[in-house]
Amino acid sequence: MASLPADTPLLSPRSGRVKTARRLARRVSRAEHRLFLAEGPQAVREAFTVPGCVREVFASPAAAAGHADLRDAAEAAGVPWQPVDDAALASLTETVSPQGVVAVCRFLDEPFVDVLARAPRLLAVCADVRDPGNAGTVIRCADAAGAGGVVLTGSSVDPYNGKAVRASVGSLFHLPLSLEPGTTDVVAALRAAGVTVLAADGAGELDLDDAQDDGLLAGPTAWLFGNEAWGLPDETAALADHRVRIPIHGRAESLNLATAAAVCLYYSARAQRRPNR
Repeated sequence: MASLPADTPLLSPRSGRVKTARRLARRVSRAEHRLFLAEGPQAVREAFTVPGCVREVFASPAAAAGHADLRDAAEAAGVPWQPVDDAALASLTETVSPQGVVAVCRFLDEPFVDVLARAPRLLAVCADVRDPGNAGTVIRCADAAGAGGVVLTGSSVDPYNGKAVRASVGSLFHLPLSLEPGTTDVVAALRAAGVTVLAADGAGELDLDDAQDDGLLAGPTAWLFGNEAWGLPDETAALADHRVRIPIHGRAESLNLATAAAVCLYYSARAQRRPNR
């Protein structure tokens, strides 16, 4: 890896390249260019594992010195490495303490039909999930559970929102992602493909433990998760094969969306990996 000369000029917030990248903080600009910002060494490192994903990297001198592997990855991929001053870096980030490196990345989502064509054993479907932190965390949980993809439907949040990207902690770059306007169409396609659709519902008629004991989780499964505030509307939950509730053994009223998703996905992952008895 060639090191930067000591007198290499640092781009400021007034630089045209920095200004262009900064516009990607707005959803309309992201959608127009199909590009987004990934902040932090971990996210940038994972982005480089996807061929052609990273288009440009902005980094402080300290980040360049401390993360030589990222410089090497950029050089190997022919990706421009832009040294920036602290003010420019801060203008590209949304965090109080920037992590020193930001990458401009291409969108990763693909049509749902392509995701379904791979015959995934486990999927997470988020219907009208509005909080970017929750969306990113569900993506992370799905990745950890070995799911074959995440589908965001309806009026769900933009997964390329900075907070969602950070909450995924790099998992956004690991598994297929699809954005679809119609939850009904997605559920219909899943059921037609022989995938069991389970709606996570606190008032569900089926207990998650019973679902596991009955072998319901062992086959190809898609979990349908609803909005943080109001959950799944009755008409949406009714599309699923079963409504499944997570048993609450203590006095907690309920679990939040990300925690419920982690529990459901891991129950399914365990059931699918168990040898037949």
